[in-house]
Amino acid sequence: MPPARVRYLSEITAAVRDYNRNTDEQSAIATKLYQLDGVLGDLPADSNARPALERQQKQLEQRLLPLCKKLIDEWPATKELYQQESFGYDVRGKEIRQPLFSQSLSGTNIPRISVPRYKDWGDVLRWRLQENFPGKYPYTAGVFPLKRAEEDPTRMFAGEGGPERTNKRFHYVSSGQPAKRLSTAFDSVTLYGEDPDNRPDIYGKIGNAGVSIATVDDAKKLYSGFDLCDPRTSVSMTINGPASIVLAFFMNAAIDQQCEKWMTANGKAAPGGGTRPEYNNPSFPGVLPDGNDGLGLALLGLSGDQVLTSDVYEKIKADTLSQVRGTVQADILKEDQAQNTCIFSTEFALRLMGDVQEYFIKNQVRNFYSVSISGYHIAEAGANPITQLAFTLSNGFTYVEYYLSRGMAIDDFAPNLSFFFSNGMDPEYSVIGRVARRIWAKTIRHVYKGNSRSQKLKYHIQTSGRSLHAQEIDFNDIRTTLQALYAIYDNCNSLHTNAYDEAITTPTEESVRRAMAIRLIINRELGSVRTENFVQGSFALEELTDLVEEAVLTEFDRLTERGGVLGAMERMYQRNKIQEESLYYESLKHSGELPIVGVNTFLDKKGSPTVLPGEVIRSTTEEKDQQIANLRAFRKRNSGERAQRLASLKEVAISNGNLFEELMQTVKYCTLGEITNALYEVGGQYRRNM
Repeated sequence: MPPARVRYLSEITAAVRDYNRNTDEQSAIATKLYQLDGVLGDLPADSNARPALERQQKQLEQRLLPLCKKLIDEWPATKELYQQESFGYDVRGKEIRQPLFSQSLSGTNIPRISVPRYKDWGDVLRWRLQENFPGKYPYTAGVFPLKRAEEDPTRMFAGEGGPERTNKRFHYVSSGQPAKRLSTAFDSVTLYGEDPDNRPDIYGKIGNAGVSIATVDDAKKLYSGFDLCDPRTSVSMTINGPASIVLAFFMNAAIDQQCEKWMTANGKAAPGGGTRPEYNNPSFPGVLPDGNDGLGLALLGLSGDQVLTSDVYEKIKADTLSQVRGTVQADILKEDQAQNTCIFSTEFALRLMGDVQEYFIKNQVRNFYSVSISGYHIAEAGANPITQLAFTLSNGFTYVEYYLSRGMAIDDFAPNLSFFFSNGMDPEYSVIGRVARRIWAKTIRHVYKGNSRSQKLKYHIQTSGRSLHAQEIDFNDIRTTLQALYAIYDNCNSLHTNAYDEAITTPTEESVRRAMAIRLIINRELGSVRTENFVQGSFALEELTDLVEEAVLTEFDRLTERGGVLGAMERMYQRNKIQEESLYYESLKHSGELPIVGVNTFLDKKGSPTVLPGEVIRSTTEEKDQQIANLRAFRKRNSGERAQRLASLKEVAISNGNLFEELMQTVKYCTLGEITNALYEVGGQYRRNM
């Protein structure tokens, strides 16, 4: 990997601060021009004062930048666009038109977008340069002009037992929803790149706190019954160390689904014979869950290129890659800083991420995010909201620098980057999206010269798991509701609400239903969310946005002083700061200075003891044994190919080829554990700096 630059964060802070300073200066000029225009309008034409005032006006106009003059001149026409009955905008060459007003039960016309009433040109200019309408630079109010009308920004996290049990949960949480937004939790065995096994340190963890996935067949079962190329289907995978391998599982599962559909349409059956794997859960043997039509199961044990001609398969593959939607987390920097599920050396992990992105560019994978740059785990480890945002954005800019160093163009990869934040109870969480979008847009535009698509920061919010308590667990839903409201008012692109019982167990179907209801009630019943920029114009919110933006830039300065993100990581700066902030929070909670209802204040007469769950959801012995048996059967079926495929993978690594391109073939014949152990030999295992 080329040497990391240590200048880029200072360049970013300078560019953003210059933009803010120029905004103040240009707004002050615009205000003076507005005042002069009013005075001149009231003066008689033959007034002796007019020549001097007109000279002053001309001098000020010369200092006003052409862009700023344009923003002021077009303001009346721009306002008019948002006061019509409907609004149209372009998405990839297709016009989308939506109504701009809805009617309340009382008969009031509620605007989708509220328009400022500013008259002073300085106020207008400042608002347009720092706030603006949703979908307009700097995207403070949102990256799209209007939200999709046909779906709610809902995404539920699920993962337990084997792939069949989690598949059943996916069909449960998406039942009746027009869009299928699936978020996948993996067990710790998978997260660390190991295979299910009878080893004592592995066996008990199989399928607990996440789903067990070790082969491409597991991935096919996990997402069966969901058309992965349907534009209404999107799959998120929370995995980092072995992200590229699991992503290759997913991509092959999606491709083989489409091969299966082609075979059905053309009357071609999958070849029989041999011992083929089956979709089977010990708790519901031989039965598919409600909503699962079996799509994705016909080619278990096979790959599409084994049953279709090369030209047909390659066309299906290309079409699939251009359509499939979703996200893989893959963010190795935050793993080192907070989460700890690192398996490869940091340099090799970055190379794998870069190889995935290069493959995406080469194969026109436009709708899938190659990395979800994550602040959630930084917050869960104890960071306050400003630190979460600063570390996450700085990690994002580090990936930008790395991809650029590999010769990729900013507009080719920036649209494949997404972000993931936590929302807690602190006031700064109410503006975390606004500040993130604003800093990202200013930087990509002015430092990296990226286009408007690259400037749009899209992010997922999950309500704070750290704010869930095992005491008075019913109160957790109240906290989650408020955090969800923060996120929706802040125009997040996707939202997950935690279940109230997650402090003590994997969520039950009942608690998950309640968690989903929180979002649906806000989106469908709360009248204020009909206005998509409902919080814009608040004095407090705008001031808080400016304060948090400057606080983030100040943290960038601290990182720059330590040699940038990678230099600071070598000194363990990020980890130490997160731990200090975690200790501060815990000490205030323990002393009662930070009131938490039902935990250290407003206790019930029994003292609000910790709730003991009646049942803790765990994978069963039958599920664990089935995963091990399935793995052994996979290895047996592919024993003739395994050694050659792993040798080829290591050769590509040594010769500096694209590893993800090779992994797309390797995963058809090799297991997760076999692949990670082969890569350890050429890329090294993770060792923390001490």
